[in-house]
Amino acid sequence: MKEILLGISVFNEGPKIQRVIEKFRQYDLYDVLVVDDGSTDGAITRLAQDFPVNVIRNESRRGAGFTTRQTIQYALEKGYPYIIFVSGNDKDDPEDVLKFQQALRDGYDFVQGSRFLPGGRFGSMPMYRQIATRYIHPALFSCLVGRRITDSTNGFRAIRTRFTKDPRMDIDQPWLDEYELEPYLFYYAVKLGYRVREVPVTKIYPPKAEGYTKMKPFSGWWSILRPLVFLGLGIRK
Repeated sequence: MKEILLGISVFNEGPKIQRVIEKFRQYDLYDVLVVDDGSTDGAITRLAQDFPVNVIRNESRRGAGFTTRQTIQYALEKGYPYIIFVSGNDKDDPEDVLKFQQALRDGYDFVQGSRFLPGGRFGSMPMYRQIATRYIHPALFSCLVGRRITDSTNGFRAIRTRFTKDPRMDIDQPWLDEYELEPYLFYYAVKLGYRVREVPVTKIYPPKAEGYTKMKPFSGWWSILRPLVFLGLGIRK
């Protein structure tokens, strides 16, 4: 067992998850866990036969936050001190793993990938997503946590696993089952005084014909904004 668990959540990503598994093969650095959130395309079943990856399969779709929680629980049970989260739709660059690894070894508890720092790249992102992810969400997030953050929605990040056990937060709340858990963890990492660092990363969207994201307009946007509203107003813990 390695120190780092590479966690990948996936739902019906077809050829995209195949490319992810084929690219992230630095098995001397990490073990790989794929959480298949009720996919019906059979892609993960075929890949698991060809690559040394561990798979958790949900019979029905439970949500991105739920699968993140499953990854954290797996890491805690197996004793992995670190987790690196990678997108299952082929947006992330395996070369950036070394940046996360170094930051974790330097003592950081939460390492956020930023496509907007100098040295980061984001390719041909739709304009409305650029506005939301580069300006609106980071501005709101930065105001709430009292620290300038350049990329608050990027799921390409690394954490020290023990951070998730802090009793001052509760990652098992059902309202965190969709996209809420990612900003929730980031918010508390900063507010609770953990060592947090952003590192520049590459996040390139796949061809439009393959689909940019599974996030639905409006409901998905509210899902990723809701933690800022609830935590900022003290409505939820």
